[in-house]
Amino acid sequence: MRVISGNLRGRRFQPPAKIPARPTTDIAKEGLFNILSNRIELANTSFLDLFGGTGSISYEMGSRGCSDMLLVEKDPKSAAFIRKQAEEFGLDLQVMQMDVFEYIRSASASYSLIFAGPPYGLPNLDKIPDLIMEKGLLASGGWLILEHNPNHHFDEHPNLKMKRNYGTTIFSIFEMP
Repeated sequence: MRVISGNLRGRRFQPPAKIPARPTTDIAKEGLFNILSNRIELANTSFLDLFGGTGSISYEMGSRGCSDMLLVEKDPKSAAFIRKQAEEFGLDLQVMQMDVFEYIRSASASYSLIFAGPPYGLPNLDKIPDLIMEKGLLASGGWLILEHNPNHHFDEHPNLKMKRNYGTTIFSIFEMP
């Protein structure tokens, strides 16, 4: 795996073999960051990465200058890998090892950009946008990017701003009014 752009462009990282993660493909990441780079000043963004997995999205954010980053990942092996890799990359990434839904219930901060890349089979994946918005985790004008497969549909959600399809990976982007 590699960082695709920014000051860490081309830097590779190799997650442990048996971590429970489905990394976002390079093509999907590149498409997502093209959208973000053209619409948001990433260096001035407060960023929350839910279901951190390998840390790939946070590394991309850090590579583009974001320094206000929090990643939440439940799996201890994944969280340890992400901490170590962020340190090797010289990124200021805070990693919390806890259940994402527990974090959402207990959090008091708000963020201008939230990325959620849950397991596609997560039973309550469809509830994530409303849980985040009801809790106030997304700042006014902020964006939530939810990565999911074609089995989930958010076209009727009142806060859906746009949707991008990269094969079996879909990014639904919600905006907080």
